[in-house]
Amino acid sequence: MPQITPSLWFDTQGLEAAEFYCSVFPNSEVRSVTHYTEAGPRPAGTVLTVEFALDGREFTAINGGPQFVFDEAVSFAVSCADQEEIDYYWGRLSEGGEEGPCGWLKDRFGLSWQITPEGMADILNDSDRDRATRVMQAVLGMRKLDIAAMEAAAEG
Repeated sequence: MPQITPSLWFDTQGLEAAEFYCSVFPNSEVRSVTHYTEAGPRPAGTVLTVEFALDGREFTAINGGPQFVFDEAVSFAVSCADQEEIDYYWGRLSEGGEEGPCGWLKDRFGLSWQITPEGMADILNDSDRDRATRVMQAVLGMRKLDIAAMEAAAEG
């Protein structure tokens, strides 16, 4: 199967965003940067694309212009092992951005992220529907997810 690489469209901040994301996630690096040539449409030497990897997952950032912006229709989910990881990723990715409900946030570039605990789908699909409902009600009242509060809601 061919490799599928998410491509993120920026106006001019592709390299800045890639460097920021690489500073947030371990085992990450900017792998290559291409530039516009004299053929345009932007000035020669301006960053065109940035290929980078976040913990081994390939991404491309393209500085294509202001005509497209991020919205919540596309987001990246970060599944965290514990509250410490949730706190870390929530804090780093929301710096200069916007906190949203239920573990969602927008980073300073407008890209949406979901910061959730591992096993969240299992909790919400619990065969005890009352338990699942209590957890969902708790999550709906949160911004950054709180594992202890979710567990307390599950127990009733």
